[in-house]
Amino acid sequence: MAANGTVGPESQEMQRRVDQITDESLESTRRMLHMVEESKDAGIQILVMLDEQGEQLDRIDEGLDQINQDMKEAEKNLTDMAKCCGICVCPCAKLKNIKASEAYKAVWGNTQDGVVSTQPSRVADEREQMVMSGDYIHRITNDAREDEMEENLVQVGSILGNLKSMALDVGNEIDIQNKQVDKIMEKVTVNEDRIQEANTRAKKILKNA
Repeated sequence: MAANGTVGPESQEMQRRVDQITDESLESTRRMLHMVEESKDAGIQILVMLDEQGEQLDRIDEGLDQINQDMKEAEKNLTDMAKCCGICVCPCAKLKNIKASEAYKAVWGNTQDGVVSTQPSRVADEREQMVMSGDYIHRITNDAREDEMEENLVQVGSILGNLKSMALDVGNEIDIQNKQVDKIMEKVTVNEDRIQEANTRAKKILKNA
């Protein structure tokens, strides 16, 4: 400061630099907030898509269970028809049925109704949210710009905590759906084999009728 009480050139330059750095820091926190908000929106969209995909897998699973029920009834009817036509079941067919039964149990278990009793569960993950507290910035100007910087960084910290939870949720849901897809493929294979076997039996019955 000059002798007459006015601000000297050096002080003015220092104040100008402080203002410049403060403005740049404020813009930086605004960009950070914008980026994490975009990431949050993307995470929400991914979770929504995974949820919809999970519902589709559930419907496919239910459809395969219904096919299993229909095949049980069809196989029973074919057995009754074979008995009426006097067709004997050869030992090799019995052996094949045993193998089919083992594959059946591996997919549907031992339930009488042929519906899987243990579906992969989507368990709510009770995690503590990341809570940021305390001052993020060392105040120099102590003005509205620093107030906004502090608020921006508080929001960034909160959203980062949410993003961490979202990432864990996405990973858990993908693991569950991968297991469900594997089980669905096993059901498809068993159902295809049973349908093919039923067609073969039906042709044999019609041929000998």
